[in-house]
Amino acid sequence: MRVLILCTGNSARSQMAEALLRSFDSRIEAFSAGAEPAERVNPFAIRAMAEAGIDLVGAEPKHVDQFLRQPFDYVVTVCDHAAEVCPAFLGAVRERRHLSFPDPAAAEGDDERKLAVFRESRDAIRERFRDFYEQELRPQLERS
Repeated sequence: MRVLILCTGNSARSQMAEALLRSFDSRIEAFSAGAEPAERVNPFAIRAMAEAGIDLVGAEPKHVDQFLRQPFDYVVTVCDHAAEVCPAFLGAVRERRHLSFPDPAAAEGDDERKLAVFRESRDAIRERFRDFYEQELRPQLERS
């Protein structure tokens, strides 16, 4: 089962979703990319995921172009901008999903406030991707 998760910068939401999806089931090959990749993964995303026991240290934003000709069972956009600007995939894509989340990088305030927003985002992503896994991916994996 191959899943590509897309966001604009590939610095927070898509990185968290990729790591969380992998943590649910080792049979899932999860990847993430962005239409306009950031220079680095957001440090607040790294901290929020570390608190959940998932290591994003060393993760790097990737451009969607490197995945265009690869086949995926699912391509999931996690921000409205990515859903609009990401190019059509030339490879085989069986299903497309759009699960939009607010951008935690837009949070204002001190570091504690920003980290709190990233925690909320992580938890929302975990909940919706857990549902996606339980309702769609896991049943397909069990039939394989």
